[in-house]
Amino acid sequence: MTNTSFHKDFKLQGKSFSTVYELLSFTKKSFDDDVYEFLNVWFSSKDNIVVQTSGSTGVPKPILLKKEYVRNSAIATGKFFKTYAKTKALLCLSPVYIAGKLMLVRALTLGWHLDIIQPISNPLEKLKSDYDFCAMVPLQLENSIPFLSKIKQLIVGGGVVSEALIQKFKSSSCSVFATYGMTETITHIAVKKLNNYTLQPQFYKVLANVKIYKDSRNCLIIDAPRISSDIVITNDVVELISDKEFRWLGRYDNVINSGAIKLYPEKIEEKLAQVINERFFVAGKPDTYLGEKLILIIEGKQRKIDFNDILLTKYEVPKTIFFIDKFVETPTQKIQRKKTLNLIFKAV
Repeated sequence: MTNTSFHKDFKLQGKSFSTVYELLSFTKKSFDDDVYEFLNVWFSSKDNIVVQTSGSTGVPKPILLKKEYVRNSAIATGKFFKTYAKTKALLCLSPVYIAGKLMLVRALTLGWHLDIIQPISNPLEKLKSDYDFCAMVPLQLENSIPFLSKIKQLIVGGGVVSEALIQKFKSSSCSVFATYGMTETITHIAVKKLNNYTLQPQFYKVLANVKIYKDSRNCLIIDAPRISSDIVITNDVVELISDKEFRWLGRYDNVINSGAIKLYPEKIEEKLAQVINERFFVAGKPDTYLGEKLILIIEGKQRKIDFNDILLTKYEVPKTIFFIDKFVETPTQKIQRKKTLNLIFKAV
């Protein structure tokens, strides 16, 4: 496949195309500029595309991705989920960001029948068609719970899917998967099934042609030569279950050292989600006695929180609770923890 071709079975909004020109003309008339602009670059003679990192853990930055690697990523996803030619897929994410771009590339590469709708918070509510495959962010998933039977397989990225949310779609006929990856790995390199499984617990399983290791910090190292020329060293602390599976524990830069006890915020947050319905996160605040003390930040109005009904160790109970009207976010609505904390500490 060259830069000027696409799979013969590819369809967009139910329409087939004979040439790239015909496809580009259709997208320019039918969608926002973002779809046309990406496809215009995709079918150009350039070997790379430019994408922005999300900015959730640092300053957003542009990076170059080889088109060959992007296609390889699409093929690996198709193989894992068995979504080959004529798969009916829904794009409800913005094509400005890597997750939306990859849905387009998967469709073009694998010959999917793709429908594109606006990237709204409740994308399934008014749909009349059923689909084999779709990608969402957690907010879209939460708002789509009553309509999940319209989707056979759903991948969710861009944020953690809480245990409280998982309980809401546990019995759905839709198979929901959490994804692990980043812009540098061209979206996901591993997936974890969140419902409709018989064996517990479920771990992240890597896609084809991906090798995983740990460094001295217990952070994940990704060796995936078909999607990246470089080995990717992450800041994600993991437990390796096998050479193909891992359990994600949290971000190394989020780890809190409180009285010589290492606390993983993401794991504590899973427990706290049982009693907190608003958006929240925990963090470490410098403390003379403990080194760092565990604090809880909640988006919403001040209220009392009862921790007695959840299984927290004495180290996992927040020492202080802060309430804030609105978290600082990235354009894709990921919480920017450090900037949010800076707002709070300036105010106190």
